Amino acid sequence: MLYFIKTFGCQMNAHDSEFLEGLLAQHGYGPTEELEEADLIVINTCCVRATAENKIFGFLDSLQRLKRMNPRLLIAVMGCLVSEASAAEKVAKRGHIVDIILGTRSLGRLPFYIEKRKTEQGPFVEIDLEADVPEGRVHKRNDPFKAYVTIMYGCDNYCSYCIVPYVRGREKSRDLEDILKEAKDLAAAGVKEIMFLGQNVNSYGRGLEKADFATLLRAAHEIPGLERIRYMTSHPKDFDENIISAIADSPKVCRHFHLPVQSGSSRILRAMNRKYDREYYLALMEKIKTVFPGASLTTDIIVGYPDETEKDFEDTLDILAAVEFDLAYTFLFSPRQGTPAAAKKQLPQSVKKERLQALMELQNKIGLKKNQALIGKDLLLLGEGKSPNNAAYQTGRSEGNKIVHFPAGQDYTGRLVKAKIISAHTWSLEGRL
Repeated sequence: MLYFIKTFGCQMNAHDSEFLEGLLAQHGYGPTEELEEADLIVINTCCVRATAENKIFGFLDSLQRLKRMNPRLLIAVMGCLVSEASAAEKVAKRGHIVDIILGTRSLGRLPFYIEKRKTEQGPFVEIDLEADVPEGRVHKRNDPFKAYVTIMYGCDNYCSYCIVPYVRGREKSRDLEDILKEAKDLAAAGVKEIMFLGQNVNSYGRGLEKADFATLLRAAHEIPGLERIRYMTSHPKDFDENIISAIADSPKVCRHFHLPVQSGSSRILRAMNRKYDREYYLALMEKIKTVFPGASLTTDIIVGYPDETEKDFEDTLDILAAVEFDLAYTFLFSPRQGTPAAAKKQLPQSVKKERLQALMELQNKIGLKKNQALIGKDLLLLGEGKSPNNAAYQTGRSEGNKIVHFPAGQDYTGRLVKAKIISAHTWSLEGRL
């Protein structure tokens, strides 16, 4: 029996798919990269932006031909999209294609419903956002040197534009010892770099005794064999002195700070329910720059939030110039049904696109400037394999999450190597070992 998994979305979705692969392997399934060969097709979904939802339904509808050709083919739609009731109903209406629909905390029930489908008609739907996620889940790690480790599930922030709390449930932290055991086992198996995952890792430990994110970072730093520790995603309101101190005391924790600002306007930040203002964010960035000189700073920004004025947008451009981020992930505001922001009057798409273009142009100049400042410097890289653009080159990633291409006569995948930077581009660097 063969499975094919199509994953949409973020690192947490990718990690969920690793769990699904491990789960299916335990039940006798093997992977295939050919849709036509699959006995089971799993679509692991995202719903953060409308573009992702459109792609998911487009892919799903494209499977009708395969379903007609092979009536025994099982199709399961899982994850964030179908954890939202109206989207799940929309998928269920495609019952002639879809057999199984499972929410984010019900993924482990897939084998049960595969068996159930042998004797009963679907589609079967299970969405329980209060369910506990069991420990001891087996993942099929697709990279032998880097691994994701989930430290918490759900989100309690309820930003006015974000659907995540409604599709991943309330925050629940894993026990500290369970996380550390998983990280130790990975290090013992040869993993060099782990990334702790959570919707807001800085709030890890709420509801637990004697555990918080700073404690986790300090403990993980002591794991033998582990070379690098990353984390995703941080919320600026919870990035406190205790976390900064823990990172400063733990050299294995990468000096890469991804703190989504979302807007440079305090007025828009209030409307977004972000619980900080521009002055707080700028002070936090200055503190990080002081404690960690030369650290890599990245962010997320939403352009065209409802009621965003030209002055609000200028404040965003200003915060971009003031902080000088190494990289900014920029997005047009996308209304998600069920969130407060979706009910507000939307800006014209033409205005959003014009502002996004101006934002990207400014950030590209800043990003290139920051990369050019690295020319002549040595960076320690973790090898990631062959460069996609030149077979004679390999690619490595720096502590600051910089992509570096370098000529190599041997394979440095999974090894730490030092490279001197000789040239810089907007999105990458070139170096020599």
